[in-house]
Amino acid sequence: MNPLIVLILFLTACSGTIWNNPYPSGDSGKNILYNAFAERPKHLDPVQSYSSNEILFTAQIYQPPLQYHYLKRPFTLIPQTVNKMPVVQYFDEQGNLLPTDNESADIAYSVYELSLKQGIFYQPHPAFARGDQGEFLYHDLTREDLQRVFKLADFSQMSTRELLAEDYIYQIKRLAHPRLHSPIFSLMADYIVGLREYAETLRKEAGATPKDSHLDLRDFPLTGVEKVDDYTYRIKIKGKYPQFMYWLAMPFFSPIPWEADRFYAQAGLAKKNITLDWYPIGTGPYMLTENDPNRIMVLERNPNFHGELFPSEGMPEDEEKGLLEDAGKPLPFIDKVIFSREKENIPRWNKFLQGYYDASGIGSDSFDQAVQFSGQGEATVTEAMMAQGIRLETAVAPSTYYIGFNMLDSVVGGRSEQEKESARKLRQAISIAVDYEEYVSIFANGRGIPAQGPIPPGITGYREDKEGVNSIVYKWQDGKVQRRTIEEAKRLLAEAGYPNGIDSKTGTPLVLYYDVTARSADDKSILDWMRKQFRKINIQLVVRSTDYNRFQDKIRKGNAQIFEWGWNADYPDPENFLFLLYGPQGKAGNNSGNNAANYDNAEYNRLFEQMEKMEDSPKREQIIARMVEILRQDAPWLWGYHPKDYALYHAWYKNVKTNKLSYNNMKYLRIDPVLREQERREWNEPVIWPIGTAVTVLALSLIPGIIVYRRRQRTVGLRGAIA
Repeated sequence: MNPLIVLILFLTACSGTIWNNPYPSGDSGKNILYNAFAERPKHLDPVQSYSSNEILFTAQIYQPPLQYHYLKRPFTLIPQTVNKMPVVQYFDEQGNLLPTDNESADIAYSVYELSLKQGIFYQPHPAFARGDQGEFLYHDLTREDLQRVFKLADFSQMSTRELLAEDYIYQIKRLAHPRLHSPIFSLMADYIVGLREYAETLRKEAGATPKDSHLDLRDFPLTGVEKVDDYTYRIKIKGKYPQFMYWLAMPFFSPIPWEADRFYAQAGLAKKNITLDWYPIGTGPYMLTENDPNRIMVLERNPNFHGELFPSEGMPEDEEKGLLEDAGKPLPFIDKVIFSREKENIPRWNKFLQGYYDASGIGSDSFDQAVQFSGQGEATVTEAMMAQGIRLETAVAPSTYYIGFNMLDSVVGGRSEQEKESARKLRQAISIAVDYEEYVSIFANGRGIPAQGPIPPGITGYREDKEGVNSIVYKWQDGKVQRRTIEEAKRLLAEAGYPNGIDSKTGTPLVLYYDVTARSADDKSILDWMRKQFRKINIQLVVRSTDYNRFQDKIRKGNAQIFEWGWNADYPDPENFLFLLYGPQGKAGNNSGNNAANYDNAEYNRLFEQMEKMEDSPKREQIIARMVEILRQDAPWLWGYHPKDYALYHAWYKNVKTNKLSYNNMKYLRIDPVLREQERREWNEPVIWPIGTAVTVLALSLIPGIIVYRRRQRTVGLRGAIA
């Protein structure tokens, strides 16, 4: 066949084919949400998981008793697996019932009673599988059995059972498990009656049994939790702790069935990554069906999930935005969620523009391409984005990004009283030198508010204008905030014992160490900028980069000197930020708390213990203001900034409402896969005419040569015939 005809047929066959589609062609048009993640999750077990890159998955799988209303603002707790909001009763030391408005000083205990909805079932799982005689099929696996098992799906039998009160009780007990190291154990042990003693009981039991043997927590009662019946349980709290209600909306208080704990404890499974950290088990709308954290994570609809409907009420503007179009419809809407790992911003951004990711954040290098500002300063999408039907959603996040000083370090924290005073002035000097206004302008495209303390906007205790100024770093001048001068920072540095950046005791330059998570090439400029900030006051900053899991280990062991971190609000109360600097919550040592700076100030601790037991009131706000002032003076953090979230969504992505306190939002989202497929084909139609033109030109250019060649061949043939 003529090669030109073959080429034409090939190009014709390719017409309409999308050559750059990263997904299988069989998935085209299906009800799948496509997302991306940058950091691989370390823990998916709700007793240990506490990072934003983990809750992205766990919140879709596990169901704590409460959740936040998806549409209402301010954020409002509502039942999730319980029939109604928990009933709270207060008691004195003698066990007498107290009025609900009683002063906290008279309250010895608070008791929360929770009643579950019936008919909630777990996702299919081999831990529940039973034989004909009722025996568990996979609770006594042999070495031979494990030879045929490499992943959870290799177990041929799956089953389920109903959610029971004992499952919530079992998980609360797991907070004290000596082999699990829950990050909230220290905090919860201060409140849940008997939890600290329970941990000691389990520690002794674990020490008396072979390593890695299973501890059946049903055999060890915990005084602070009580099963009333199959669907009702009570939690007993020391004193009064109003914020405990918020914790009941977090994955830490999700149910874990004892069958799963028993199943995963079997020898040999952990070596195959068949653990609760790798394969979570829940009653939520989705279940994790593929876990390859270096490449892909896949959530699929839990076939046993039912009974929850899209909200029928919200805020006045929600109806205008179309957020109530699905009111009363059963959840979830999406069948599958595919998360692909993307370490670099540019590939992720390009795939979003091609329609292969349904939503995207906006990197600094893409900001001008995506966003423009009106004359009134309002952010909108550019004309190019608008032409693709892309819309922008913005919100100030209840979050704080900060740089922390490890107060256990002899240089930045100090040990003796003299060292501590020197270290405090050193931290104050650095706080002035590191210009977060410049950082937000350069690296965040203005998407942030430089922080004056740990509490973000929208949370009680945050103050604006002159009232909210951190006087250590700023001054109020001519009606606005002004950062103090480098000369003032250098003066503090000299008072700290480092005149012009030289240690007056040793005569050597001051060198500090900055621990960060592994960075891409895109972030090199940020680290260079940070070094420059320290050089303003002649301090040498050495950057130590590592992966996120090793970074967490360094912080946990107290081996970092200066480190970067951030905190997203778990719940809308200032206590959730102020507890990050509460002394007994120190991360290093045996506490495993969330005070990564290991800051410990006696007055601050005393005020925290007073404030956390109080309901919102002017008196509570006065205490919070004093606590914030103590923190400003001590400067255990560079306060950093509160980010503004900018996110882009394609036209086919529905029901989006930003909610940084509630992470179980995928069940509310809806995709129009038909529209997405149409747009993908239009945006990614292969342009093949240049190839055809080039080949045609090449073929035509060869024709004269072919004619000459054939004439010569014919002439040679004739000569041979005459001879």
